Amino acid sequence: MRLVLDTNVAVAGLLWNGHPRHLLDLAIDETVALFCSPALLDELTRTLHYLKLAKRIEQCQTTPPTLAVHYSALVILLSPIQVPRVIENDADDDQVLACAVAAQADLIVSGDKHLLSLGGQYQGISIVTPAQAVAQIGK
Repeated sequence: MRLVLDTNVAVAGLLWNGHPRHLLDLAIDETVALFCSPALLDELTRTLHYLKLAKRIEQCQTTPPTLAVHYSALVILLSPIQVPRVIENDADDDQVLACAVAAQADLIVSGDKHLLSLGGQYQGISIVTPAQAVAQIGK
C-alpha cells in the first residue's frame, strides 16, 4: 500500500507511540511504502525545530536533524510536477495532495482538519486518520 503522511502524522510517529508510530514501523517492515516530496521534508524539518517539541525531542535523546534523516531514509522521495491550489487556508496541505497524486498513493494520512474536510478523498485517493489507516492496512 502506498501512503503519504501529512507532517503532523510524521512528527507524531517520530516522537510518540500510537498509530502514527505503527505506520512508520510498517514502512520499516516494508509492509507499506511511504512517499514524500522535498517540500514536505522541508516542512518536517521546520516543524521539528518548533520550541514546543524541544522537550520531547530531548526526552527521546535525539535532535531535529537526526529525526529528519531517519524519516527521509524511510520514504521514497519524488517531486510533483504541479502543486494546484486546493486548500485556501493552508498551502502546505496542497503539497500533501500534490505528493499523493504524483505517488499514485492509496492513502493520505492526516489529522489536519483542512485535508479531512475534503470529504474523505482527493482525486480518488482516500484521506484518512492514522487510526483509520492502520485499520485499513490490517484488513
